[in-house]
Amino acid sequence: MTEQEIFEDLSRKFGDKIIEFMEEGTQNPTVVVDAGTLAKVATYLKDDVRFQFNSLMNLAGHDADGETDLSVIYHLYSTELKHYITLKVFTSRDEPKVASVAELHKTANWHEREAFDLYGINFEGHPDLKRILMEDDWEGYPLRKDYVPAEFYRGMRIEKVK
Repeated sequence: MTEQEIFEDLSRKFGDKIIEFMEEGTQNPTVVVDAGTLAKVATYLKDDVRFQFNSLMNLAGHDADGETDLSVIYHLYSTELKHYITLKVFTSRDEPKVASVAELHKTANWHEREAFDLYGINFEGHPDLKRILMEDDWEGYPLRKDYVPAEFYRGMRIEKVK
């Protein structure tokens, strides 16, 4: 099944919660999904026998420009049917939140924690959402484009990378 056919099926099933189909300017054709509907869409894509997207290959946070919404990108694969789909959701920079898919795809557990740690995206319903790479007392989210590192951390000067 092609990405376009998957998009069309999702549009019929979820209506205006399936926002657009992006082919231009992206490595993989991508279905943009309303963030509030993502968990339902992911469940549908995993459970429906026509799709069987049983593998979450990757999940990544993204900050395009330091000003607009943050996004989360999901790369799904069907090990049975050998097809791929990329999903993308946007979330507010000020209160970034997306439903967790960690119970649906166990690999999401680590990936969601990484996106939380580095971008500040809250994955609602995650079983153990806490920092995974940065120290618990680290301030800010270092992969955001608007991140300004502190001059000191625990009394040590932080050298700026050029």
